[in-house]
Amino acid sequence: MDDEIVILTSFSFVKYHHVQESQMDERRPTLKQQLYAFSLCGIVFLIVYNFAAWYTSKAEKIPSFVFDFEKHIPFLPWSIIPYMTSGIFFCSVFFMAKDHEQLKVLTKRMLFVTIAAGLFFIMFPLRFSLVKPGTNSSVLNYSFQFLKIFDSPFNQSPSLHIVYAFIFWTVFRSLKKARTFLMLWLILLGVSTLTTYQHHFIDILSGTVLAHISFIFFPYRQHDFQYRNFHVANFYFLFGWMLISAALLLDQYCGHLWLILFWPAVMSIIIGYHYQKNSVHFLKDKNGNISLWRNIFYAPYLMVYRIFWKFLRKNRRPLEIVPRIYISSRPGPEDLHYFEINSSTLVYDLSAEIEETSGLKNKSAYHPYPFLDIGTFDIHSTKKLVTEITENYKKLPAEGKIFIHCTMGFTRSSVIGILVMKNILSLPVDEAAETMKDIHKNAVIHPYLKDFLKKI
Repeated sequence: MDDEIVILTSFSFVKYHHVQESQMDERRPTLKQQLYAFSLCGIVFLIVYNFAAWYTSKAEKIPSFVFDFEKHIPFLPWSIIPYMTSGIFFCSVFFMAKDHEQLKVLTKRMLFVTIAAGLFFIMFPLRFSLVKPGTNSSVLNYSFQFLKIFDSPFNQSPSLHIVYAFIFWTVFRSLKKARTFLMLWLILLGVSTLTTYQHHFIDILSGTVLAHISFIFFPYRQHDFQYRNFHVANFYFLFGWMLISAALLLDQYCGHLWLILFWPAVMSIIIGYHYQKNSVHFLKDKNGNISLWRNIFYAPYLMVYRIFWKFLRKNRRPLEIVPRIYISSRPGPEDLHYFEINSSTLVYDLSAEIEETSGLKNKSAYHPYPFLDIGTFDIHSTKKLVTEITENYKKLPAEGKIFIHCTMGFTRSSVIGILVMKNILSLPVDEAAETMKDIHKNAVIHPYLKDFLKKI
């Protein structure tokens, strides 16, 4: 979402600046840089955490917030082991950053969440309220005694253990070895915040929300089109966790009916997962159809898209970009008279969200080629599609036409249209893009797509 590129001076300067920045960012960070990042984040953590604990401890009464179901969470003494490893990960994660930009983004995220959490500890203090049973093991008992001295009972929401675990994973997920083990261990670490009786569930929810806010505020490789789906996914993840939080809070105070919010919450998180994987067929199958169960499960998502399509779409009438090649938004039944469809008409549907209008699909040669909205264009799929359109254009009969459309008519159809014009008219990509803007005034070519267009 934050993909604007600022052009400071001449094109040659910008190009040189971009290359220099890329070379710097690709370089593995030096030990000095890693030590500096670790020291800075460690010092800020110690200051913020201890000051918040000291400040809150002076209050006469500190409230606590406990969901009804938390009384059923068991106390598992052995889970103190994964809980304590958060400190080990904190000390090591800075030395696992694979490039300069990853270290820079990691540092910004760690500083942001530490300071933000500290402010919440001071302004909205909470304490842990359940009685912690004793332990029989002397080793485990020593660990709990250590926590009693150094881990504040007041710095609860958001849980920094949870926030840090999410941030740790953004670095560990790029490791080739022990990746699965580290993922499972971090999940165990997150669960241990509850089973060691160190945090309530509200702390876990708020920690998860804060972590995803940091991912949105400080994206990794913001202007690299290959990471676009990760940036979009974080918005879906954030929305999903916020809905889960709302569902549980409303259930606590207003009744169980509000648990229905788990439906769009889980749906949103699953959509975020599909964006990360660039799963263009998570809704429509190879024939462009959405199955009944997907229509039911994704109903809130499909309904929102239908509303957007109904009121916000542009380019309802097809625009001719090359003789007998047109682009548009997804037409409704009332728009079909603009298209003059026949059996020699080739329709390329780029929408991943909404099924094709039946009248258009049944009367033409229909080709579904879905791309995720405001997501990454896969290079291989895009080349294949543009080549297919180019070859079919050469074989068009006299009455034949080609229609290319996406859902809203802003970006996907415009990008494919630019590449088709480049191929058929033998234009440089920049000139094809300018021509598209002249033809389609509502075309939206995001800055992150400029590098993509040059790579095709």
